[in-house]
Amino acid sequence: MSVEVRRDTPKGKSLHATRHIPKDTVIFEEDPLICCQLAWNAACKYRACDHCLRPLETAEENSQRLTGKPAYSLPYPEFCQTKKEDITSCPDCGVEYCSEICKTIANEQYHRVLCLQSHERNMTHPLEQLEEAWKHSHYPPETSSIFLLVRLLARIVQSPNKDEAIRTTLDFCHRSVNEDAELAHKFLGAKFAHNLDLFRELIGKALPNEGIEQFLTPEGFRSLVALIGTNGQGVGSSPFSVWTSNIEKANLDHEEKEKINSFIDKTYEQMFDHTGDFLNSEGVGLYLQQSCANHSCEPNAEIKFLHNNFRLSLFAIRDIEPNEEVLISYLDECSLNRSRHSRQKALMENYLFTCDCLKCLREIDDPDMTSEEEMSDEDCDD
Repeated sequence: MSVEVRRDTPKGKSLHATRHIPKDTVIFEEDPLICCQLAWNAACKYRACDHCLRPLETAEENSQRLTGKPAYSLPYPEFCQTKKEDITSCPDCGVEYCSEICKTIANEQYHRVLCLQSHERNMTHPLEQLEEAWKHSHYPPETSSIFLLVRLLARIVQSPNKDEAIRTTLDFCHRSVNEDAELAHKFLGAKFAHNLDLFRELIGKALPNEGIEQFLTPEGFRSLVALIGTNGQGVGSSPFSVWTSNIEKANLDHEEKEKINSFIDKTYEQMFDHTGDFLNSEGVGLYLQQSCANHSCEPNAEIKFLHNNFRLSLFAIRDIEPNEEVLISYLDECSLNRSRHSRQKALMENYLFTCDCLKCLREIDDPDMTSEEEMSDEDCDD
């Protein structure tokens, strides 16, 4: 490994390079402890593997749905990587997987506990009630899902070594009771914070409680909600974007390259017109190693998803020296370009810490941005 996790540092846990890591190299890759698709994303027919989030549509099917044109046709179908012949499903509840491998892993880790028999699907099962309650509390664009917590608990229930599964879960982070309450409130939103007890009650009814009792108390449940709220990593996959990437790598002549690039641009325009900005199969995952990477407003690494599924790649964006801390940004690129005042405010609201990275220290004497300026900076993509 080119990195190691250090514990009991001033930041708690931190990730450090064990050797020189050149710019533009993959530092490590990992699959999540648990992952799930966002509820509204699934409801809007974004077909993805229920375990790894790999798309189940072909690139052409994807473009047809997103443009709203059932007859839309893509050239070069050989550049699509979706293998329809490998798609399989659970014989009891019907959820789909990209392969028998994913179906087997899901069944071994958590799915047996969560599988709803077909005769139980009558909108009275606690898991179905939970899904409806969550969807009506979090309209698109979603950033997380209560079902990440459900799968996390199901994994513990199903584990042959519950103590080890619990230790792994608790290894993410530890916060105070007051911090947990604040983060849970933020995760649910002020308007729906009162649903916390409802979600806890429905999950308690849906899952066998043996081995997870500590997480179903009000305090334990708030702690788990805070955990997924601060550690949940967004995941996105798209058969059309993989197709376009493969086209870009193809050995086409200049004239054909220009023609296909124009076609791709027009296709994206039609997708945006019909569907809006949210074009991917989207989900959220918990990653043990990535969660140890702390924030900097001048990061030396960034997260990418290179495999069109939930496998995360941590990528060096500059040279990293031995013993140097590997740092990512918890903020998006737009937010990173804002003032120190705006960045500090966002990090405190969402993660409850004051950033002391080199960029923030350099800008410590900068004047605070006024509310009017901050409002004008809300959409820096325009």
